[in-house]
Amino acid sequence: MKCKKNTYLCNRICDKQYYMEGIEQFDFDVSLIFAVLNGRVSAAINRRLVTDFKKEGIDISPEQLTVLSLLWKKDRVPQQELCNATFKDKPNMTRLIDSLEKAGLAIRTTDENDKRNNLIVLTEAGKAIEEKAFIVANNTMKEALYNVTPQELAMGQNLLKKIFYNTQEKTSKGTSED
Repeated sequence: MKCKKNTYLCNRICDKQYYMEGIEQFDFDVSLIFAVLNGRVSAAINRRLVTDFKKEGIDISPEQLTVLSLLWKKDRVPQQELCNATFKDKPNMTRLIDSLEKAGLAIRTTDENDKRNNLIVLTEAGKAIEEKAFIVANNTMKEALYNVTPQELAMGQNLLKKIFYNTQEKTSKGTSED
């Protein structure tokens, strides 16, 4: 739908009306959509992952796995880089790193080039669990994705990516054009 006034605000309103009309054509199970988008699927996978880790004697959480995965790819990472890569704020990342230190899987060191920065470094114990943790995580994901075709998975990823970027775009602009 093209707006005759051709102003930014008018076009945005027309776009919203067009999209709302398009949405109404689908027979949505709204409770399921919001369950998926609000994290129920993620929570279910995380619960299963915790259970599977415990069965294998790996005492880490899915959040810790996320940080460890980044460190396994590149060790000696600035704490801020971990925040950016995981979309976690500084207090949450500090808590995660504290728990990794307590578990003996990582330590903080001061960046020799910039004393204001902490570098997060894997310990030998942190390095030692990499293969076992990945095997468990991969098996858990294989079970979670059972009966999901590669095409369905790609469509789901694309959909979630679009929703993520749509919400990030609005958040970063700091506007709410309703």
